[in-house]
Amino acid sequence: MSYSSDPAPRTESRAKDRGAAFPGCATGVCGVAGAPTGRPICSLRVLDELLAAYGLPPAGAAAQRAPSGLIQETQLVRLADGRRFVLQRMHPMFGPAVLDDIEAVTSHLASVGLATPRLVRTPGGELGVHASDGRLWRLLTFLDGRTYDRVLRPMLAAEGAALVARFHRAVATFEHRFAFVRAGVHDTAAHLAKLERAMVPGDPVVDDVAHAILAEAARLPTLPDAPTRIAHGDLKISNLLFSDDERDLGVALLDLDTMGRLTIAYELGDALRSWCNPAGEDTPTTRLDLDVFRAAISGYAGASGGLLEAAEVAGIVPGFETVALELAARFCADAYEDRYFGWDPTHFPSRREHNRVRAAGQLRLAQLVGGARAELAAIVAAAFGRPH
Repeated sequence: MSYSSDPAPRTESRAKDRGAAFPGCATGVCGVAGAPTGRPICSLRVLDELLAAYGLPPAGAAAQRAPSGLIQETQLVRLADGRRFVLQRMHPMFGPAVLDDIEAVTSHLASVGLATPRLVRTPGGELGVHASDGRLWRLLTFLDGRTYDRVLRPMLAAEGAALVARFHRAVATFEHRFAFVRAGVHDTAAHLAKLERAMVPGDPVVDDVAHAILAEAARLPTLPDAPTRIAHGDLKISNLLFSDDERDLGVALLDLDTMGRLTIAYELGDALRSWCNPAGEDTPTTRLDLDVFRAAISGYAGASGGLLEAAEVAGIVPGFETVALELAARFCADAYEDRYFGWDPTHFPSRREHNRVRAAGQLRLAQLVGGARAELAAIVAAAFGRPH
């Protein structure tokens, strides 16, 4: 993995400005884009403690924090002998069980020749370490490559979708019972019901968006009855690692904490929601990029080798629309409750306002997808060679 600056010496920190394409750090669990920020997660004492627990020499080791690991806080570590690792402090919502899931799936991926970050075991065989700070930490192997926070051109979507298809093919026949299961993930009806419960009549900030989301929900298409598969679960573009050259080849999927069983409608719907909106989530002026959609569908279809059933293919466009509106409902509910999603105080006066803008943007994306259903379905049908 490449990044803009090496980890800082132990007595100082350094940061680099970030451009549109960020030299990435492959964490294997949190998609991390950009140069290290230099802000420490742990003290040097804890860093030394953790490296020693993994049987690695602390002397001369340098570490810097990566900027985009928002769930699992991530340090880039370089040892004195040049070896590089990724060290993460796990969020309390994830217990040791998720490490067993990651180890099982990545072991399988490696066995069939797919690149994947791997958990490093301690000399005693443990996948994680409880440090003196009271938190669970893990260490991962380091992969060369870079990540992006936006799809800058259609070819990136094509390469990313082909990588996702290779992952789906690799795990298609893999049997695994997940020890860690995210409750209620992509339960669209539950998220809409939560928004209704959260609404405060007459709220001048959020009411118009909330009512528009609920009205749009009544027009959502029905998702086809389709099987669930082992899925990544969070295919935003920053969770994909690309080669660090002009080809931008898909290398590996990151952020594997979210793996579980999902339908393709939700798995690819979430990817398309992220990839096909070049404006991002922090503006209501959303745009549906048909060129990126076409490239993503073509890339996935070409690499999937006939993996998907007809109902799964038919669910791709409805899934795209549904996931966008589901996220709009989640942002809007938090605009009322003002407690869950992080927010940017440098660009918004409050968390509520930031979430209102996010909700409006995702609502607009769902409306754009709904208005283009026939065109999008035709693109899917052409790529997969099936009538629509």
